[in-house]
Amino acid sequence: MKKISNISRRKFLGQASCGAIGCSSLFSSLVSLKAINAATAVNSTAVSDSDDDYKALVCVFLAGGNDSYNMLMPRSGTSHQEYANIRSNLAISQDDMLPIQPLEGDGRDFGIHPAMESVQSLFQDRKLSFISNVGTLVAPTNKQQVLDGTNLPLGLYSHADQIQQWQTGLPHERSGTGWGGKVADLIRDMNTNDKISMNVSLSGTNVFQTGNETVEFTLNPYGGSIGIDGYETENMYDVFNIERTAAINSMIDQEYDDVFKQTYVDVIRRSRDGDLEFKAALESTPELATEFSDNYISESFKMAARTISARKALGMKRQIFYITFGGWDHHDEILENQYGMLSVLSDALGEFQGALDELAVADCVTTFSISEFGRTLTSNGNGTDHAWGGNVMVMGGPVNGGRIYGDYPTLAENTSLDLGYGTLLPTLSTDQYFAELALWFGVSQSELGTIFPNLQNFYEAGNNLPIGFLSA
Repeated sequence: MKKISNISRRKFLGQASCGAIGCSSLFSSLVSLKAINAATAVNSTAVSDSDDDYKALVCVFLAGGNDSYNMLMPRSGTSHQEYANIRSNLAISQDDMLPIQPLEGDGRDFGIHPAMESVQSLFQDRKLSFISNVGTLVAPTNKQQVLDGTNLPLGLYSHADQIQQWQTGLPHERSGTGWGGKVADLIRDMNTNDKISMNVSLSGTNVFQTGNETVEFTLNPYGGSIGIDGYETENMYDVFNIERTAAINSMIDQEYDDVFKQTYVDVIRRSRDGDLEFKAALESTPELATEFSDNYISESFKMAARTISARKALGMKRQIFYITFGGWDHHDEILENQYGMLSVLSDALGEFQGALDELAVADCVTTFSISEFGRTLTSNGNGTDHAWGGNVMVMGGPVNGGRIYGDYPTLAENTSLDLGYGTLLPTLSTDQYFAELALWFGVSQSELGTIFPNLQNFYEAGNNLPIGFLSA
């Protein structure tokens, strides 16, 4: 099969939008700030004394539903034969799979998609792990309960509902507040900058980073901070821009008696000041020596790395990044399309980890993938349809790498997890996955239930982590 090593900038621009600049909410009570300070002081653990306890989460959303059982596959014996039988014309041949040797395995041999050479290297270097058969769950559920319609997430198999649930951590209700936003609400006082949000998006407005008091600060992967169109503070030889900038300053630097006007102007002022501060901080950092591929996803990771390099100038001890990689809804031409897209994703992850090594912050950053659902193991002819449980990746210095967490399911038909057509019932909940990331980031055990109200159905707070893929 021909390898597609690049996807056009235009295509990626169509898949990942860049919205207007975001900023932190203006309002926060003294009581909540005191609670945040107390939680931070008690529960935040130092990652590196030399880096002043910096931590970042980087969320990569594979929008459309990634066929992740062609991303991580059994490659020998009965397990491989079961895989080949159920996947039929969509099966990756044993010889084409890239072999990996998991630590603490269950005796099965595994391989990954042939387009993912960088991921193979990261796994073998103990910088990346897989988590198997994860999905939205309200409570532990068996096949009969599913068939009876019990304990099901809202809108199962629906793109809109499952995207929302992976981003909110609320499979039992529909909400516009994301778990990344709630985490930022709790610990944002750790950062000293009130003009630039803890949550930085390379893909415009999103639910994941929207909290009750926090929204995203949006960056363009190719240009950085977006700012106010036509606003100039340098190169002021254009008479029109000189006048426009003066007019903007005149409007937003004055005080208004009307509370609504003042609130609006305060938001615009913070956006302007944040934009200027971000650009100055980025200009003060050296260019990265690590080379990134010329596509939208690699450029998104590059901008995230450059932002991390400017963390001290920006007054950031905690940051959450969000990157959308769209186009994974492969009902047709899945083998060719997934080959090209997994190649882009794999290379971008390798480049990003290389940049973090260059910046000496690899131990401070955890990158993780999400996708709204897995896909059917059976073929619909030339593609696959919406399903449920799937496999995800976690990468970084804090990750206990080189492992496959969770129970990789038997891929034979008519098992206790097969709901029909190779739709797999998840055995790990998204709550367990996200809660472990939140704990590492600095959220206290006592606050987990606030963010993930169904977590208690899967995990009892204590000394052990929900899954164990991160170093405590």
